[in-house]
Amino acid sequence: MTTISEADAANELMRLAKAIAYHNRRYHAEDAPEISDAEYDALVRRNAELEAAFPHLIRPDSPSRQVGHEVAASPLAKVTHEVRMMSLDNAFADEDVADFVARVRRFLALPEDAEVAMTAEDKIDGLSCSLRYEHGRLVRAATRGDGQVGEDVTANVATIADIPQSLRGNVPDVFEVRGEVYMAKADFVALNAAQEARGDKVFANPRNAAAGSLRQKDPSVTASRPLRFFAHGWGAASAVPGATQREVMAAIAAWGVPVSPLLVRCDSVEQMLAHYRSIEHQRADLPYDIDGVVYKVDRLDWQERLGFVAKAPRWGIAHKFPAERAETTLEAIDIQVGRTGKLTPVGRLKPVSVGGVVVSNVTLHNRDEIARLGLRVGDRVVLQRAGDVIPQVVENLTHETPLEAYPFPDHCPECGSEAVAEEGEVDVRCTGGLICPAQRVERLKHFVSRAALDIEGLGEKSIIEFFELGWLESPADVFRLRRRRAELVGREGWKDKSVDNLLTAIEAKRSPDAARLLFGLGIRHVGAVTARDLLKRFTTLERLREVAEAAQSGDAEAQADLTGIDGIGPAVAEALGDFFHEPHNVVVWEDLLSEVTPPPYVVETKDSAVAGKTVVFTGALETMSRDEAKAQAERLGAKAAGSVSAKTDLVVAGPGAGSKLKKAQELGIEVIDEAAWAEIVRAAG
Repeated sequence: MTTISEADAANELMRLAKAIAYHNRRYHAEDAPEISDAEYDALVRRNAELEAAFPHLIRPDSPSRQVGHEVAASPLAKVTHEVRMMSLDNAFADEDVADFVARVRRFLALPEDAEVAMTAEDKIDGLSCSLRYEHGRLVRAATRGDGQVGEDVTANVATIADIPQSLRGNVPDVFEVRGEVYMAKADFVALNAAQEARGDKVFANPRNAAAGSLRQKDPSVTASRPLRFFAHGWGAASAVPGATQREVMAAIAAWGVPVSPLLVRCDSVEQMLAHYRSIEHQRADLPYDIDGVVYKVDRLDWQERLGFVAKAPRWGIAHKFPAERAETTLEAIDIQVGRTGKLTPVGRLKPVSVGGVVVSNVTLHNRDEIARLGLRVGDRVVLQRAGDVIPQVVENLTHETPLEAYPFPDHCPECGSEAVAEEGEVDVRCTGGLICPAQRVERLKHFVSRAALDIEGLGEKSIIEFFELGWLESPADVFRLRRRRAELVGREGWKDKSVDNLLTAIEAKRSPDAARLLFGLGIRHVGAVTARDLLKRFTTLERLREVAEAAQSGDAEAQADLTGIDGIGPAVAEALGDFFHEPHNVVVWEDLLSEVTPPPYVVETKDSAVAGKTVVFTGALETMSRDEAKAQAERLGAKAAGSVSAKTDLVVAGPGAGSKLKKAQELGIEVIDEAAWAEIVRAAG
């Protein structure tokens, strides 16, 4: 990775978090990706590189903590998964695979020469689906959604010939088969030809076609599409038919569910990489699209010990294939103004196909990226798509002398206000604030969005309409729309029922979730996860404001109170202080709280003896690694801290415990040994 300052890294991580979240939504929730898998993987990889180099800058809303995306508005019923459907971390180089195996050894405290057997199979590029069988009969099928909540597609899945309605043989009472619904390459070509002949929409790639076909309201549409299925794992199960990944997958195949014929067991990194090369060589000739190879620890007892990080299992990883590239011409550069005032350059390209997807637009990120590549309108450029989602310009092929640099605007194209980059930042922002139409409208759209207040019926079109009428200028104005009922009824598209439905939806948010409300205000660096973390600590918005204002005025205790929260660093504390220091923000805040009354934020914790407590591990642990112990604490609803303080509730001390044990004894904190900790874990089940 090229040398980069800490300030630049923090800003790039913020940009990456937003971009990846956006493209996750386009891919997982809307089945409408705008960039290739290769481009998406490139963003994720860049995020991982920066987080590895600057671990203290990892954001609460980091893509490394997210799974999929929340389910979009849909006529399909929602289903809560009994066992969360996780995604996989990615590897891109041979060294990444070797590092993955080494991490497994370290976590399990295995000798360096210990054999760690893995399964390896091709990674199907389809739509994740969970099939729940009870007493051998299919009772429910659901998409992954955000990992916790998916969509019920049982009726649609019943039309897929690959998926048996009844399993054969000796099957557990409950067993959820998990895998990918996909469309074969030949079937995809035939479907698009038929769509085009009828004058209907053609699909960008087989994955989109499969996702769109499975998530149909009418099962007969799904039945008309040639969908297939491969199993790659399982979820909830009353019994597991084997002690290894390979044994269970063999049992699933014996029950009549298709499993990849390329699944093998590997006993070394060398064997894993050899199988990767073999599959990569066969890739073009396979009847279905794949984008890599998945490795999983074979022993299930080791999988259980390894557990999960925020979004993925520690026992599995996806080894992705290299990105695809193409050449095209940069025909224009447009500047878009976001809700935070950021000026984002967007490249308009001569359309080109990259990895089977036609790309005509690409984000150029910021002023520095344009300068780094020496981009100007008319240049010949190389595009790269990582996977099947996000495109990026990786090379400028045009070399002219003298080079005329692209004149990045120093004034906002929306309101004419000065546009500047703050010291240490790469992003150029409009200084107009709420006087800038782009920011005001975008902030209002964000405020009512699904992740914030989630006001049904108040979409982008309505917000723009009400803004232009002068009815909406601040978040509080949303709750004053009831005064406009008589004026609204009769406007184009608005009748009594639709107006009443909107006003009812607004009134239902008079007591909103405090974290959603905080996130909806669009304070810099305060994403959805950060908002929840802040409210977990301070409970009410009033208390949060008190601490933020005190911290901004130099109160060391308040500053420590804020930055002492996991994931909350100086940037968040400074952003909160700046927000409340600005008089017009305080007016907006107080005006909004005069219209709504968010109740205190309450966090549910798991039922265990240490739920809600702070635990510190010290000394040499003999039955598990330190990482495994911390993971256990988090699964029990506890916080695993790295140092002992007055806020520590419990210290688990192994042989050789030193200063941390001494400090705990001085503070009168309860200290237990590893055996006692194991009993707490066992009692919690």
